[in-house]
Amino acid sequence: MSAADRTLWLSLADAPAVDLGATVLLYVLAIKLQRRFGGSPVLNPTMVAVLFVVAGLELTGASYESYQRGVAFLPFMLGPAVALLAVPLFRQTALIRASGPMIIAALSAGLPCGILSAVGAAWLFGAHRETLVSIAPKSVTTGIAIGVSQAVGGVPALTATFVILTGIVGAVGGPAAARLVGVRDERALGLAMGIGSHGIGTARALRISEIAGAFSGLGMSLNGVLTAVLLPAAMTLLHP
Repeated sequence: MSAADRTLWLSLADAPAVDLGATVLLYVLAIKLQRRFGGSPVLNPTMVAVLFVVAGLELTGASYESYQRGVAFLPFMLGPAVALLAVPLFRQTALIRASGPMIIAALSAGLPCGILSAVGAAWLFGAHRETLVSIAPKSVTTGIAIGVSQAVGGVPALTATFVILTGIVGAVGGPAAARLVGVRDERALGLAMGIGSHGIGTARALRISEIAGAFSGLGMSLNGVLTAVLLPAAMTLLHP
């Protein structure tokens, strides 16, 4: 890219509509790419779109700060997007009511395992306390995870990175892992995806079936609320 072209792009990058429009376009392209290759989970649209954005910023020389200002509207839309999960939840109300013991068991196992497995692995590799508490809320949706991270003394930027990585790994490998261990019940699969890989996993579950998506959305929501309450309380008890 010539110096003149770079200057032109940088001037355009200051316009929020350019950053926002480019991000949406790249995500749409990522979805089309996945469909082109038969819906391969390896080509997860979120992961591919992130790689596209990073490559675009590197090629154009645009700063991340400028880009972040341009797409500031997108995090605002997470709220309405999560609210829309009420639709499959409402449609599956009867099944959800009949699955109370399964939901309780999934949360009882998934919430502590999601925290302890990641924190334990990082601790074994010698991670500092600040890193450990930043990793702890990795399995809840970004908005809640950042708030929890701040409450327990973590680094929000590091937490957000682990949240995204966790969601992508869960969305890519979750269904295959479930098949590998013999899980065929879409309720169990949905709960595992939602509790373990939050919104990105829920998006993947919705493409599997409405039942999986509904239970994933429920698992994500309950896990987020419980983590927001229990993790800071646990940290207070451990480090009064």
